[in-house]
Amino acid sequence: MADENNFADDQQDDAGVMDDWAAALAEQEVAEASAAQAASPTVKPADIFEHFDTVGSRAGPAQNIDMIMDIPVTLTVELGRTKIAIRSLLQLAQGSVVELDGLAGEPMDVLVNGCLIAQGEVVVVNEKFGIRLTDIITPAERIRRLHK
Repeated sequence: MADENNFADDQQDDAGVMDDWAAALAEQEVAEASAAQAASPTVKPADIFEHFDTVGSRAGPAQNIDMIMDIPVTLTVELGRTKIAIRSLLQLAQGSVVELDGLAGEPMDVLVNGCLIAQGEVVVVNEKFGIRLTDIITPAERIRRLHK
């Protein structure tokens, strides 16, 4: 009789363990289904978004360019360049002359953030140096120079 009771208890324990496993598997299936649903993005029709062409027509071109007008850029006027050894560089003193590859009277390059945009000549205005632009580089020419 004791064996029968032990057998019945074992069956109940096995049933309890099986119920626990079934519950755990069901819980895992629910978690996997919700994870798969969260991983797939919700696709919405494009007509609910605002059209860009209507935004541009309201803002106007002047307002669009105003957004970038206060961005600082670095303007550089380049007289010429040269390569020099460190030994020669260390020997430079006040009054030393460094020869550049640019010729006297040759137009100087005007660069914005390192990109050539124009060429010009040196002028003195109110005892300050300036540059008079003599040639503006076209956008097509700038692109062509980038590919060199």
